[in-house]
Parts: sequence; C-alpha cells; structure tokens
Amino acid sequence: MSGHYNILIYSHDTYGLGHIRRTMAIAAHLRAPNVNVLILTGSPLAGRFSFPENVDFVRIPGMIKKTNDEYHSLSIRIDPEHALNIRQSIILSTAKTFRPNLFLVDKEPLGLKKEVLPTLEWLHHYSPETKTVLGLRDIMDDRETVRGDWENKGVYRLLDELYSEIWIYGRKNIYDAVEEYAIPASVEGKIHFTGYLPRRVSSPKVKVKTRKKFCVGADEQMIVVTTGGGGDGYQVMDCFLAMQESGAFRGGKSLLVTGPFMPLDKRRKLAKRGRKLQIKVVPFYPRMEELIGAADLVVSMGGYNTMCEILSQKTPSLIIPRDTPRKEQFLRARAFQKKGLIDYLAWSELGPEKMGAKVTAMLADLQPYQQAMDRFELKGIDYIKGRLAEFRATG
Repeated sequence: MSGHYNILIYSHDTYGLGHIRRTMAIAAHLRAPNVNVLILTGSPLAGRFSFPENVDFVRIPGMIKKTNDEYHSLSIRIDPEHALNIRQSIILSTAKTFRPNLFLVDKEPLGLKKEVLPTLEWLHHYSPETKTVLGLRDIMDDRETVRGDWENKGVYRLLDELYSEIWIYGRKNIYDAVEEYAIPASVEGKIHFTGYLPRRVSSPKVKVKTRKKFCVGADEQMIVVTTGGGGDGYQVMDCFLAMQESGAFRGGKSLLVTGPFMPLDKRRKLAKRGRKLQIKVVPFYPRMEELIGAADLVVSMGGYNTMCEILSQKTPSLIIPRDTPRKEQFLRARAFQKKGLIDYLAWSELGPEKMGAKVTAMLADLQPYQQAMDRFELKGIDYIKGRLAEFRATG
C-alpha cells in the first residue's frame, strides 16, 4: 500500500505462549496509522488474542517440539517434512506478496528447521532495501550449546550475510551474548542491546478490581502461580498445592493459572485439590498483566515474557526455572537474583518444604524486591521505536 511501511514478523511458536506474547507486545507498539504489521505464527492460540488496528496474522501449520531437534505436526496428521514444506512456502509467498520494509525474525536465526532461510535469501537478492532483523531474547541457552548449534548450522556466516541488524531484548550487564556466544567481530557491529521489553501496566483501580474479583480481603495477601503455556508446569503447581496442604500460607488467597497446554487430566487433578483448599485453578487468563499486578507475590517458571511482565508490574516473585531442555531460565533467574530483582528455587531443590520457606520469607519482607524493580528500567520498546524511526528516515 502506497505510503505505508510494512513490517513482517516471523514467530515460529512451536509450543507455549512465549513467542506469540513477545511478538504481540512488539507489534502493538510498532503499529501506527501508516504502519502495517503482519505476523507469521504457528501458535494455535493466535486467534485468542485481540489484534489492534493495523496488525494481523497469517497462521502457518503448528508444530510440536519432541526433542531439541525433532518436531511433529500439531494438528494435521501429515509427515513432519510435508508440514515444514507448507510452512516454508507460506512464509516465502507472504514475504513476496507483502513486500515488507522490515522483516523481523524472532529467536531462531534461520527459523524452525531453516524454514526462513529461503525468504531471507529471496529478500537479499530481490528486495535488498528490506531491513532484515533478528530479534533474540536476552539469553538463548548456555554458551556451549549455542556456540555448537550455531557452528553446526552455519549461523555465524548467515548472520553476517543475511541480516541487517540483531536486536537482543536484554542488557549487556545482565548477560553478554556477544562474549557468551562468541559472536565474531564482523557481526558484533550489527548488535543492539535494546533493554527488556515492558508490558502494559495495570492501574491501581484495576488492581483493586482484580483483587475483589478473586475475593482477596483488604488484610490478605495474594499469590498468583503461573507457568506460561503450562506444558511442563505441572510439577511447580503440584508442589505449590502440596506446600499449602502442609499448612504453609493459609492466611491469604492463591490463584493458579495452569496454561492451556497442560494436559487436561493434570488440570483436573489440580482443580480438585484446589477446591479443598479454596484455591481457584484456571487454564488461561487473557490479561495476565492484571493478575500479576494485583498479586503480592508471583510463583512462576523463568520464561522471558513472564519475567518482563513481573518487572513491568513490579511484583516480587519466586522463580522456579526449568533447566531442561535449555538452561536459559536458570541462567536468567541466577542473573536477576544477583541484582536483587527476584528470588529463585532451583528445579533440583523443588519441594513443598523449601518452597514454603522461600514463600514465607519473601511475603514477610517484599520491599527490597520492589525497590530493586523500581530502579530497573525497561527501555526495550523505546529503543526499538528509535531503530524503526532511523530505518524510515534513511529509506
């Protein structure tokens, strides 16, 4: 469309809510009357989000990760290779038709199983004026794993050849990806540490309303337990209920958001136990920022998006970072704990007694965490908007 600036965002979204939530946050802030944002996503939950004006999505067939390198089709019963071929074709066709001014690739430099590589190569040859940007979360995985993976897939060379810039949605003094991932000098100049991505902050009025909705008394404390998509969150929820069953935190209200990907039988088990303790268990809450903002304490796994939501709402949190199949949650939790922003309990130490001790200690003195978060600025969106303004100014 003449006069419009077109942004195409690829988000492979194999499983969970992380990528689509990060992508939606970026898209919502980049949209403008003369800016179109089109999202390519494999998330089966994309349709559950309300898309603002000038933002839309193209759904590509979903895939489920079986191991770090093996994927199966999510819904349609076809050979994984055929599903990947369909995804690759849709991505390339969309880019050719939409003709983006900016192509932003989320997390995977070459896409799932290199499915974005043909599109990057096509843009490089036939639309060289298109800015190609790789957006990386603050921490991908431990250094050995990322270095080995990027070496094997030829990522270092392709970062040099096919990307205009690399945006890291984090801070160098929290985790220095340039050093950790051995990024060569030829690529280092393209890297921008944007800072963390802020989320919408609930107003005091909304916080009060949310607490009333869940019957939290004026003198009660509220804990929200969330594990993102929930596919691997049962153990955290199970431990939290066991902690309460043993008598810890009986003076307030708790709410468990299991995530829509937690198996139904496990959700039912948690709900049954929750009823006995007068704890509400829900599978999905579309405005998680309101729940996190209303809580006195959040118990969660350590995904990037949940951490950004917690920091935006300035709600103290106990993080239970998973350490498989990737180490990124553990590395993030450790780095944030060193800054006094959160406390964490290692997965290997997860148990009702240790969780109870941490929860009790934190609820008794929340102020240090709140003060540390007050000092922690989330500048990611402002930085990205600045880069976009520069792209548009230089044509």
